[in-house]
Amino acid sequence: MSGKQATEVRMADAAGIDRAVQVLRGNGLVAIPTETVYGLAARADSDQAVARIFAAKGRPSFNPLIVHVANIEQAATLAEMNEEVRAFAAANWPGPVTLVLPKRADANLADAVTAGLDSVALRIPRHEIARQVLRKLGAPLAAPSANRSGFASPTTAAHVLATLDGRVDLVLDAGPCEEGVESTILKWCGSGTWKTLRPGPADSIAAKANKVSGEQPTRIEAPGQLASHYSPGKPVRLNAITAQADEYMIGFGDVQGDCSLSRSGNLAEAGRQLYACLHLAAASPKPRVAVAPVPATGIGVAINDRLGRAAT
Repeated sequence: MSGKQATEVRMADAAGIDRAVQVLRGNGLVAIPTETVYGLAARADSDQAVARIFAAKGRPSFNPLIVHVANIEQAATLAEMNEEVRAFAAANWPGPVTLVLPKRADANLADAVTAGLDSVALRIPRHEIARQVLRKLGAPLAAPSANRSGFASPTTAAHVLATLDGRVDLVLDAGPCEEGVESTILKWCGSGTWKTLRPGPADSIAAKANKVSGEQPTRIEAPGQLASHYSPGKPVRLNAITAQADEYMIGFGDVQGDCSLSRSGNLAEAGRQLYACLHLAAASPKPRVAVAPVPATGIGVAINDRLGRAAT
């Protein structure tokens, strides 16, 4: 596809889903909706298609990709899954939780998907459109967030086009994402132990898992761990109560702003609004961004994680 050609946009109806599957079968790139953010999907078993993800995003090759699968049986063809892991997956999939598991030696995956690691990150999305695409395609999909690497993730089709128009083949538009923050990532460490690699909407699941380890990783083990990420492309000041003259203010609760994560102080709403506000800040003529304090409880832990990386 020529870089000058505008990206095709289809509504996420039956015809749109069929078109998405057609593009994916031809090693194309399709931005698909999930319950977390829009993902930039390509066949995970195609070296050519996966290479296009990295090129379109400008993503560093050492940053692995999450693989979306249709069911646990498909996941088990890619990762080693004992009875304990299968039971955990069955209890928490589909949903906004990604499991990092030992990769099977015979896994049919493009090498770049796992970035040289001996593990693979897997998820069954809850969003029905994503699940229909996976079922009709019959193959796993590598699908990082559908945005240029390092910038704010997309929760609408318009957000995808803001950084990837002309760089991907198709956007499947199903409206705003339900959660608005990327999945929780848990790594299986054996003997009933899971390590949280990235906070997200499923942190209540992480908290209830047997012997969850909160140790900080010493290397990139999963997506979303880069120190600088989710940026609006401008300096970001956190925990601001008032804005300076040259700052676009993102409010929360009683702290007013040019936009607000949630005027009522609702953290679930703040999660849904996080990237929408960062995209508005990116489009503002003001050269800097200020963000009101957000409580670090519940989904607020994930929100603060993303904001901290955006400010780095």
